[in-house]
Amino acid sequence: MGAISRPARVGDHPRPGGTGRRPFGVSALHIAAALRDNGGGRLITAEIQPNKAEAARANLDSAGLGDLVDVRLGDALETLRDVEGPIDLVLLDGWPNVCLPLLRVLEPKLRKGSVVPADDLPNGGPVPPEPLRDFYAYVRDPHNGYSTVSLPLGDGVDFCVRTID
Repeated sequence: MGAISRPARVGDHPRPGGTGRRPFGVSALHIAAALRDNGGGRLITAEIQPNKAEAARANLDSAGLGDLVDVRLGDALETLRDVEGPIDLVLLDGWPNVCLPLLRVLEPKLRKGSVVPADDLPNGGPVPPEPLRDFYAYVRDPHNGYSTVSLPLGDGVDFCVRTID
């Protein structure tokens, strides 16, 4: 789970960033490579398991991207609390019951246009599983400041865009 304070689009100027709970740093590798390709930036990621955090650091270092990534050991709800804004991307790809709480922690630092992809969300029916019910309802209520679409990718991805500052 986490956040990136930097757009991953060619032509944008990089700012600090972050992502969340990523085993072994696979998404972190891709995001950090995009940051490097676009002139730099900072990715902040949280991993609760020490062996996975160390593996992610090692993978990032061996790819020459370690200088762009801050791998924080611990619960994302705590370790990402102090990420400075504005945040341009929050990648939610961890435990389903943490999606909404982490989004709420980082939300005050989001800007209009920030992107919140939520990965590995079951997309098979009209009623989401219990741990995701509140998240689905929250990002689909326009009063909460998101425009959301479900994408049939992998296990399911909700692509949310912040519509207010």
